[in-house]
Amino acid sequence: MDYLGIIQILDSSLRLATPLLLACLAGLFSERAGIFDIGLEGKMLASAFMSAAVASFTGDVWLGLLAGIAASLVLALIHGVASITFRGNQLISGVAINFLASGLTVVIGEAWFSLGGRTPQLEGPARFQEITLPFANAIRDVPYLGPIYADLLSGHSILVYVALALVPLSWWVLFRTRFGLRLRAVGENPAAVDTAGVSVVGLRYAAVMICGVLCGVAGAYLATALSAGFVKEMSAGRGFIALAALIFAKWRPWYALGATLLFGLLEALGNRFQSLDLFGIPIPTQFMQALPYILTVVILAGFVGKAIPPRAGGEPYVKER
Repeated sequence: MDYLGIIQILDSSLRLATPLLLACLAGLFSERAGIFDIGLEGKMLASAFMSAAVASFTGDVWLGLLAGIAASLVLALIHGVASITFRGNQLISGVAINFLASGLTVVIGEAWFSLGGRTPQLEGPARFQEITLPFANAIRDVPYLGPIYADLLSGHSILVYVALALVPLSWWVLFRTRFGLRLRAVGENPAAVDTAGVSVVGLRYAAVMICGVLCGVAGAYLATALSAGFVKEMSAGRGFIALAALIFAKWRPWYALGATLLFGLLEALGNRFQSLDLFGIPIPTQFMQALPYILTVVILAGFVGKAIPPRAGGEPYVKER
């Protein structure tokens, strides 16, 4: 493989890693506050459908993005009410959200568009367009550095750059602000936070809503930037992969970036090399396409015992009287 081929694979890796990164950061905020969220997949799926549907109706991708975030926030609020207010089982609530989103997107899609649960093809202003960075075309022919800037860093939709910018922003919020300190404390020792006069319920709801916004952006990216419309189950397990990446990253933003880029690279390799011979042995196409999911199982099997989650994660808080 030549140098330009490597750049193309890395470019594809960045595009494919973007929804994983957004969902991983979403889970990071929620789980740091002690709320486990298996429903990342469902919120992404609902957002993908609603963003594509509204963008198709209005021809405005920004309205589609807002609609996708709103759909994700509704499901996030449901999860918050079930797990925070009513102190229900967080895992069951997340699974229920996944089932709800999986069914509703197909039923509503068929009712609105009669295309088997799909939305019409998005074109023009109904999709996020690629952005060419300054001087990208001028330095494209510069050896080595030119392709990195012009082909790898340039030419992505605005949501890719937003996702990358959210990594240092999330680190700053969680580790350099009072809000972040309290959020992390709620996930470790909510009783101490409550004793200090800070609302545990309020902080956990804030974390769940932040999770909803980020999942909404991730779902909208899938349908209006990475693809040109919604298709049934288009999230394709990305929410669960994001959870595995979060465990692999040990609930830290910068590690989350590296973990999701690794998953994106494996998916890009699977898409690029549909057929591959290893030492004369043909590798099935299905194996290459399953690489990200195989890595998910490996990480969950090998790192769950090593990565220590927030101590109060998954436990409803009962205020002492």
